[in-house]
Amino acid sequence: MIDYGPLMIDIAGTGLSATDRERLSHPLVGGIILFSRNYKSREQLQALCAEIHALRQPPLLIAVDHEGGRVQRFRDGFTPLPAMRQLGVSWDTAPQTAVDSARSVGYVLGAELRALGVDFSFAPVLDLDWGRSGVIGNRAFHADPQAVTMLAGGLTEGLRAAGMACCGKHFPGHGWAEADSHIAMPVDDRSLADLDADLLPYRKLKLDAIMPAHVVYPKVDFRPAGFSPVWIAMLRQEIGFDGAVFSDDLSMEGAAVAGDIVARADTAWSAGCDMLPVCNSPNAVQELLERWQPQPDPISSARIARLVPTHPAFRWRELQEQADYRASQSVALQLAADSSTLTAS
Repeated sequence: MIDYGPLMIDIAGTGLSATDRERLSHPLVGGIILFSRNYKSREQLQALCAEIHALRQPPLLIAVDHEGGRVQRFRDGFTPLPAMRQLGVSWDTAPQTAVDSARSVGYVLGAELRALGVDFSFAPVLDLDWGRSGVIGNRAFHADPQAVTMLAGGLTEGLRAAGMACCGKHFPGHGWAEADSHIAMPVDDRSLADLDADLLPYRKLKLDAIMPAHVVYPKVDFRPAGFSPVWIAMLRQEIGFDGAVFSDDLSMEGAAVAGDIVARADTAWSAGCDMLPVCNSPNAVQELLERWQPQPDPISSARIARLVPTHPAFRWRELQEQADYRASQSVALQLAADSSTLTAS
């Protein structure tokens, strides 16, 4: 029996339809990713997560892209989180204070999501701010890999204090490639040696999960990193990473190079990804559930299982009274106010 299938899918609304329940109960599905369209209020989100968790045993992994700045899916009723670049600005004058602040932001991020039933966020972004990528822009902490490593380390410490695992993205680095992989195929023509700085955070940090980039690095491999056994072997063998590898969204334009949705899933799975998100494309999800027949992998399933929280979460009301949360929230609010003046790129 495989507990966690390799697909992570989404839903259209703020509650589960009969079709949603059927798809989420399929053995190929191991998780769900939520978006802003799935959020109306804290009470609604809590009820939705409870219903999702009750569908199966062990419960599905509930994930969201909730980094801070312009990538924060739930806003009304949640603490506004700063763009990560604001932590980099703080680093330039007070590095230790910035790391402590990153921990505070990570704690607020993780604790608020977990209080309502969300298990996991795709954070932190580890891309270097080369000043070239509009889709990354102020989502990046800094241009200095040491600063990125230390700040991301603080953020992940905060996430873990809240009982949430972390996911570094976008391996080996999306900061140099200019195109947006949501709508095009980005290419980074640097050599492997030139990518050393981008790889430093992945070598230094203890990460629970990693998401490769939908970027082609032709001097290393002709395939995008998430479809590349070369890059994933480097993660596993050279870097020694034993956590979960998520492909980036298989419905993105950057994934089209692999073919139709079944070919994309086959390619990412064969390359060594453990979980494959398919977002904003219900027809593609249905096609995969009907046609894709991967060989079950208990090792991949176990890697996903390790992302499911075991640390008890505070209820929302209890969280508001917790001293560490209140102090961390104050830091996050000030940073968010400061980061509102940052440009996106």
